[in-house]
Amino acid sequence: MHNSHCYNTGMKIALDARLVHYRRYSGIGQYIMQLAELLPGLDRDNAYTIIHSRKDRTLPHHPAARLKAAWTPSHHRLEQLSWPLELSRLSIDLLHSPDFIPPFTGRFRRVVTVHDLNFLYYPQFLTAESRRYYNDQIERAVRIADHILADSHATRLDLIKLLEVPEDKITVVWLAPNAEVYRPLKPEEIAAARVRLQLPDRFILFAGTLEPRKNVAGLLRAYRLLLDRDPRSPDLLLAGSRGWLFDETRALIDKLRLIERVRWFDSPTDNGLAVLYNAATAFVLPSHYEGFGLTVLEAMACGAPCVISDRGSLPEIAGGAAVEIDPDDVVELAEALAGVLNDVQLQQQLRHKGFERVQEFSWERCARETLAIYHRVLGVA
Repeated sequence: MHNSHCYNTGMKIALDARLVHYRRYSGIGQYIMQLAELLPGLDRDNAYTIIHSRKDRTLPHHPAARLKAAWTPSHHRLEQLSWPLELSRLSIDLLHSPDFIPPFTGRFRRVVTVHDLNFLYYPQFLTAESRRYYNDQIERAVRIADHILADSHATRLDLIKLLEVPEDKITVVWLAPNAEVYRPLKPEEIAAARVRLQLPDRFILFAGTLEPRKNVAGLLRAYRLLLDRDPRSPDLLLAGSRGWLFDETRALIDKLRLIERVRWFDSPTDNGLAVLYNAATAFVLPSHYEGFGLTVLEAMACGAPCVISDRGSLPEIAGGAAVEIDPDDVVELAEALAGVLNDVQLQQQLRHKGFERVQEFSWERCARETLAIYHRVLGVA
């Protein structure tokens, strides 16, 4: 319930949703779309504008918000020149930049979301272009932001430690899996999907972009060890979009003689991914670094037992409901996978713990906590 009688300031709030066009199925894309659908309905006192890429014709949003197409692409090298000019025509009071970097000029309040600082920790894991985009601008971005939302306590601590951001300027707001999509399916739905997608009875699932920080190379090496010990181990499925390491990953699959055992699902839809989580014997995310790790919660919501790395925000998000491993130790990863695959009791235990853990996260909660920050920054709470 919203307290419309407390204030009626009629502020103009804008959400920068341009990134959705490029990364619709990424965690950040999901985050932006959820906020676009929920915020205007929760806050009837202020006017919302969702600013999307002019190439994006189909951005889901709440009917109370208005849509505005932007010409400036996100992450463009001239963004800081043309983006503020476009915004100046809208006369807004607050802009939320859900992908770190706000416009540096313009007379409005700025709320930014920092998902992770992976580019400061692991510069080698980024393309030169991305590294330049974030590294050149992050210090200024956090300095001029009126408030910063962090996806996790791990990211909040990184901001304080690496960029010396004052503690009271950061609020942790957890993301969530989409509960309508990521849920347990009926056995007959899973059986039909196995036939349709030609899925094996048992398989290990990895979901995410093929990029270095996801540690797919480590996973493939651990999987090779697993097969060497027990050739009857289930196949490995990689689901996600082909990041900038795709060719190297393919070469490694060849080199490790895994071509018969590793399958690739390119950019599955949300529903397609939910089917894979439901059908998987185990889900694995051995990342070197995650600012949040949404796929772990999605997998848990579908009942997949999870094996994760003990780095970044993953232990915080999993909350003890997953098996944790050192991502640099391929032997430990292979043993953890074997342990889950061969122990039905452990699978059940992880499944049960996962379902309980997922209850702590919801998009509505995320939107309400985000809204509280808008109100605080605007001084209308």
